Formats: sequence, C-alpha cells, structure tokens
Amino acid sequence: MKVLLVYNPFAGHGRAQKILPEVEAYFQKKEIEFDLRTTDYHEHGIQIVAETDLNQYDGVVAAGGDGTLFEVINGYYQNTSKVRIPIGILPIGTGNAFARDMELHNTHWKDAIEIIALQTPRKVDVGKFTTHGEIYYFLNILGLGFVADVTEIAYKLKVFGNLSYTLGVLQKTIFLSSYPLTITIDGQEYQRDNIFVEISNTRWTANFLMAPSAEIDDGYLDVTLLGKLGRIKLLQSFPKIFTGEHIHIDEIETFKVKEIKVETGVPKVLTPDGELLGITPIEVKCLHKAVEVFWRQGKDFSSI
Repeated sequence: MKVLLVYNPFAGHGRAQKILPEVEAYFQKKEIEFDLRTTDYHEHGIQIVAETDLNQYDGVVAAGGDGTLFEVINGYYQNTSKVRIPIGILPIGTGNAFARDMELHNTHWKDAIEIIALQTPRKVDVGKFTTHGEIYYFLNILGLGFVADVTEIAYKLKVFGNLSYTLGVLQKTIFLSSYPLTITIDGQEYQRDNIFVEISNTRWTANFLMAPSAEIDDGYLDVTLLGKLGRIKLLQSFPKIFTGEHIHIDEIETFKVKEIKVETGVPKVLTPDGELLGITPIEVKCLHKAVEVFWRQGKDFSSI
C-alpha cells in the first residue's frame, strides 16, 4: 500500500511537527509506503493534491485538522487523474470534527493509521457549494452568521483548542444581532429573521453536537437554523449544543435537504470546515456517496 501523505506541520499548535518522526515510524511499522508532502502555507494542500499524479497511490491522507481535510478534498476535485482513490484521515489538529464521526480522538493518531492500513473504504457524501462563481467542496460543515463570527474569534484563540469556540460564543453573544434571510430548501422558499445557518454533513461542529441526526452517507445535508432570540436565552440554551438537545428549543428549525440556496440582505462570511472563505449568496448541493474514506468498518481499537 502506498499513500500520498499531506501533512500540516503547524497543526495542533506545532504538535504535528514534533510527532512527525513517530508518525513516519508508525506508517513504516504498518508497512504503508508514503510520500510525505508538508504544507507550508494556507491552501498549499489544495495545490499539492491538485497537481499530484494520484494514479500511483492507493490513498491520499489528510494529516492535520479540519482545515487540512478541506484543502485535501478541494485539491482532490481539482485533480485530473482518472482514478478516484480513498481519502485517509490523520487527526492531529486543533479541530477534528470529521474524525469524531469516525470515533477518532485527535490524540489517537495511531488508531487512524491502523484504520488506513485496513484498506476498508466507505463511500460518503460530499457538500458542494458555489459562492460568487467559485466552487468548493466540504466533508464536514458549512456555516454562516453567528457560527462564522464565532469561528473568526476562535481563530485568534486557537491556543485554547476547542475551548476557543466556547469563548467565541460567549464574546459574540454580547453583540448578538439577527439578519433577514431567504433560504430555498429543495425548491421551497422560506423567509426568516436569523441568527445562524449551519449546513452539516456530519454530526459534529468542533466539540458541538450540532446535527445529532446527521448521517454521512444518506444523500442529505442537515440544516440547522437559529431564529431571533435574546442573549439570556442563548446563554441558557448554549450548554444543550454539547449534547444535541438544542434542536428542541423553539427558535431552532432543522431540515434534511439535497439542495439549498441562501441569500442574505448583507453579505455574510462563510465557514466551510472551520475555514473562513466565501460570502453569501450561496448554493449548496449534496453529492451522494461521492468519495471514499478509509473507515474502521466495525473494527475496534484500544487507544494505543
């Protein structure tokens, strides 16, 4: 087995760089041949994957956080190679929400390599979105409004890990405001006074159980809308997002969709897979079982 290893040495506040020799040694122990490509700057991963001849590999591994996975999947779709090889996940970053759906913790990177070595891929859905003529793809989530504002703050507080998102929520609550929203879900138009929109392919957003009923291969994206509410109720309801109980409050609406269009009066920044990229209006589509991801397929690992 041979893989293209796209490795973000800056992931996990530089922890990824420190453990790289151990990672290389464990790939060798599992008899996985690899070509190491480190990312040196923002979106370098897109370029690496887009320009590499994937025909010579059995898989491409995204080693980092959700941002690294976002770059890999977008480079994957820009690549002109005829073969479509599986994607491997090596969660060594700050946010590893996609890995959580695989029941992988970011300290259990050896388990992730064990999964890759099994060579048992699973077909999963991909989110495709268009913003001002540009097309991008995501495997995890796409948010706007309050959630994007929180992500922007979390970027500045990354030293606190997933706690940075909680701190971002608390800060943005002080300046809470709603905005007019037009959202078209599978052809049905809705008008809302909105706080945030989260479009989920997976259940997790950072350490928040944003979309508890989401399934990664059902052909649908799970949409969570938060309507206008007060600061006190937002703070009172906030702990529920860790368990998924937030979907039961009156101001929350949820939908399962195949295609969605979002328009806002004032352009809103987007946060695909934890990145800050693009603005509204957007069109989003679910690509059913469009890529393969190396998965445990029922195999259990004791955290090594």
